[in-house]
Amino acid sequence: MSPSRPRHDRAHSGETPESLATVLIALGANLLVAIAKSIAAVLTGAASMVAEAAHSWADAGNEVFLYIAARRSVRPADPQHPLGYGRNAYVWSMFAAFGLFAVGAVVSVMHGVNELLAPEPAERFVISYTVLALAFVLEGVSFLQALRQSRRQARHAERDLLDHVMRTSDPTLRAVFFEDAAALIGLVIAFVGILLHQITGSAVPDALGSILVGVLLAVVAITLIRQNTRYLVGASVDPAVRAAALRRLTAHPDVDGVTYLHIEYVGPGRVFLLAAVDLRGDAAEHDIAARLNAIEDELARSPRVAWAVLTLSRPGAPVLDADHPAQPMRG
Repeated sequence: MSPSRPRHDRAHSGETPESLATVLIALGANLLVAIAKSIAAVLTGAASMVAEAAHSWADAGNEVFLYIAARRSVRPADPQHPLGYGRNAYVWSMFAAFGLFAVGAVVSVMHGVNELLAPEPAERFVISYTVLALAFVLEGVSFLQALRQSRRQARHAERDLLDHVMRTSDPTLRAVFFEDAAALIGLVIAFVGILLHQITGSAVPDALGSILVGVLLAVVAITLIRQNTRYLVGASVDPAVRAAALRRLTAHPDVDGVTYLHIEYVGPGRVFLLAAVDLRGDAAEHDIAARLNAIEDELARSPRVAWAVLTLSRPGAPVLDADHPAQPMRG
């Protein structure tokens, strides 16, 4: 009995165009902000502004990686890649997370430490405040786009907003959401550091602001690295999705019961499904093969299913309950 063949002429789920738009908006905003912050850093000498410039350049570079991730992950399946290219999204998003850590976090912390050891005077504070305000507006526009997309998907998945952002199979959305949120928090930290520098005349608050921005970026980068790693090594779907798939299988007129079900993400919004089923009746072998293939083809029509494989259940294997879809242990 051959498994259902993937449809090589089909790209994956319709969530990607919106994610691509989110990435492009973030890229445009970060490029403008990075240029403005760099000019302000040169003119003012503020340590927090240098950290913010490094942060924005890191974010801009990361958006390029995320753009590549979004484009390459939607390539349709082919004979060499029967499950498609969806995991490309996690590979390139991993590069972006490493870039955020290396360029954003490390540079910011190092510059803050250097400023503590060898303070330099800062001036032209009005320039810093103007650029920070402009950056807040641009970063806010980008964050609102990611927030709108996240809220819409969270409602559809019946999850809390942050829970959905952490658990979504779309790494580009998660990266833009957390990077933009970190950028807005970082701008507030930079503003406080520069303001205290102006009030006290001491470079210490400014330097500490740079270090705090670096620590914030490191936390975000590590979070993104961990989530991308989870999906690269193979992440199973949520219990609610698994239960829905089990109900769909058991509701099929040819299926008497399901004894084994494995559903794994192979890209943003795309899954590989493997199940062992009991068929109704006692048909001949060639008829059984045809019926299994027909069910596989029916499952594969969903834009979220990259490939479906069904096999017959072992004799006496316990049937799964859609209301309590715990996976039985298999030897």
